[in-house]
Amino acid sequence: MFDYHVHSEFSVDCAIPMETSCRAAIAAGVSEIAFTDHLDHEPADLGFGYYRPEDYFQAIESVRSMFGQELKILAAVEVDFNDRIAGQVERFLSRYSYDFVIGSVHYGEAGEIIFPDYFAGRTLADVFAPYFTQVLHAVETGWFDTIGHLDLPKRYAPVTHRTYDPMAFRASLEPVFAAMIAHGTAFEINTSGLRQTPKTSMPGPAIVRWYVEAGGELITTGTDSHAPQTIGSGLDRTLDMLDLCGISTISGFFQRQRRQVPIASLRAATPAPTT
Repeated sequence: MFDYHVHSEFSVDCAIPMETSCRAAIAAGVSEIAFTDHLDHEPADLGFGYYRPEDYFQAIESVRSMFGQELKILAAVEVDFNDRIAGQVERFLSRYSYDFVIGSVHYGEAGEIIFPDYFAGRTLADVFAPYFTQVLHAVETGWFDTIGHLDLPKRYAPVTHRTYDPMAFRASLEPVFAAMIAHGTAFEINTSGLRQTPKTSMPGPAIVRWYVEAGGELITTGTDSHAPQTIGSGLDRTLDMLDLCGISTISGFFQRQRRQVPIASLRAATPAPTT
């Protein structure tokens, strides 16, 4: 199993050392883990200025020396993107070398973070339409290996807005899919929604199927874990969903180079749970 979205003490919203998460990954049958700590350029974000890349890379080398025989450990980063901070993102990515880079949109077009308060006075269309525009712009940069949690706003929708139906936004997703295919950019299946309010992955199977119908085939998987007990959570179920939707391989990375790994081989390599 590939868990390509895990946070550590280098994210403002996580206090778990990499060593602890590596032990949890091995116990969960995860074969590859990517530590994708938050890089935030929005001044209003709690994580602004928190990320320490030099210390991060030292920590990666430390856990590789400890667990490299049992676990493939990727140096990775989850980069927040919107048009206002694009220049800062480009400069950062030109300075540092990673194995894998997630591009994620967490803010609305005017810089409002997509939390429940953001929905007040807005329809779902008011929230999702500009969000998907920012996702499209992120893909069009060509800077990212994958796009994180493609329909993230559903995770934060208050009770008054939990009528989200992806069909209403299929037209907005079509140019996103076209850009992904043109640029060779994947999108992740983020399993955190399975254990949180949406009770479905981000995105769910309908969006995956539309992507396949558009000719797409590049998918990464990640739990978005901020705690060791959730590492690997939902990945088996995700492989089942992808298989049903027509995806036969998962993207793996090293030094920003992609390889496609058959889902069947991942299943064969996953140890049976102990009882």
